[in-house]
Amino acid sequence: MAKKELFIKRVYEIVNELKIPLIDERVYEKVAFNTGSAISNITFKFEEDESVIRGFLGLAEYFHTVVIKRKDEFYIPHGALLFRLVSS
Repeated sequence: MAKKELFIKRVYEIVNELKIPLIDERVYEKVAFNTGSAISNITFKFEEDESVIRGFLGLAEYFHTVVIKRKDEFYIPHGALLFRLVSS
């Protein structure tokens, strides 16, 4: 299994464990983010350390919001902040 596939699989497992709502390609037809209106774009980079995934998903839990998957990346929009989780 490729590294990106393992990354995505592990994110899904932790999302299910924490019971965080996840919106992915099975739910929406098209997704776009207006990054120009965001005050801050914060990127989490996964490099074999699961704590990065847990920290990212902890934000969704803290803000009581959803996680959106687009291609091989995950996003948490919150007000003027946009959090992004990517695999290296």
